[in-house]
Amino acid sequence: MSKGKIAARSPFAVSVEAGKDYYWCRCGLSQSQPFCDGSHKTTEFTPVKFTAQEDGTVYFCGCKQTGSSPLCDGSHNSL
Repeated sequence: MSKGKIAARSPFAVSVEAGKDYYWCRCGLSQSQPFCDGSHKTTEFTPVKFTAQEDGTVYFCGCKQTGSSPLCDGSHNSL
């Protein structure tokens, strides 16, 4: 699968709530990073649903190059 446009060269730390769904922007075009705002509609991309298993901080990928979407895997370190 193709990778999206680099939105940031670091992850987005987000406080999440257990049981809540979050939709990570895969295309990199959203103005509401790291979340989807519908900007992908003119692309091949669709958002990735993430359901928080517990309350806490999650690091969503900002560079859109991760191999473990929607979470950061450190890929931004090699850009």
